[in-house]
Amino acid sequence: MAKVIGVANQKGGVGKTTTAINLAASFAVLEYKTLLVDADPQANSTTGVGFELQNITHSLYDCMANQAPAKEVTLKSEIPNLDLIPSHIDLVGAEIEMINYPNREAVLKGILEAVRDEYDFIVIDCSPSLGLITVNALTAADSVVVPVQCEFFALEGLGKLLNTIKIVQSRLNTELVIEGILMTMYDSRLRLCNQVVSEVRRHFEDKVFDTIIHRNSKLSEAPSFGKPAILYDAASKGALNYLNLAKEILQKNDMTKIANEDKIIE
Repeated sequence: MAKVIGVANQKGGVGKTTTAINLAASFAVLEYKTLLVDADPQANSTTGVGFELQNITHSLYDCMANQAPAKEVTLKSEIPNLDLIPSHIDLVGAEIEMINYPNREAVLKGILEAVRDEYDFIVIDCSPSLGLITVNALTAADSVVVPVQCEFFALEGLGKLLNTIKIVQSRLNTELVIEGILMTMYDSRLRLCNQVVSEVRRHFEDKVFDTIIHRNSKLSEAPSFGKPAILYDAASKGALNYLNLAKEILQKNDMTKIANEDKIIE
């Protein structure tokens, strides 16, 4: 049965979609069958793995608003082992349409339950808000990866998100845990970046991943080619960072198929 990981932060521009795409792709490259769920109406994860929005006829909206089965909307990406449930701008309207649903916070959980046995990992890219769709993602998830940009204002938003996670844990999903806080857009030359990393590690200790995602031009370029970084430039710093993140999560969950000599996170 798949481990469901939400990638969430209500603050925009922290590398959330980049993390969802590249973490899912890294799991797939490591030969774990992975489903990427684009739960953001901006649909950046959908285009980021190579799909044109004008060609998307069915999306997560159809599952959440019209009860379409997940299998009917799932697409196969060009990466072996990586499938996608795409998003669409229509998903904005799903929050309004679901408002009178019984158990409206658990709609996505029900959708994914039907396909959990077919995957090793399900990665959900959440929208940069704390609306009903994001609450659905947190209710469906086993754990949350929280990307945090290495800048001062990122710390302010982190407190709000962790408070939301606590509310979901207490009322909707008692099994939900924080998989880890991921420091993104790190530039070792900047003193502020190093200060933010130190501050986050001091406050959250072992909840912070050892892996840090460095600021990397290839990570920024890859989505414009509709490719994860590992397909665009497998030797780039960004691609290797996310591969190491995938390995760290596998080790943390005792799920690794990796040989001992490859277990070192650089």
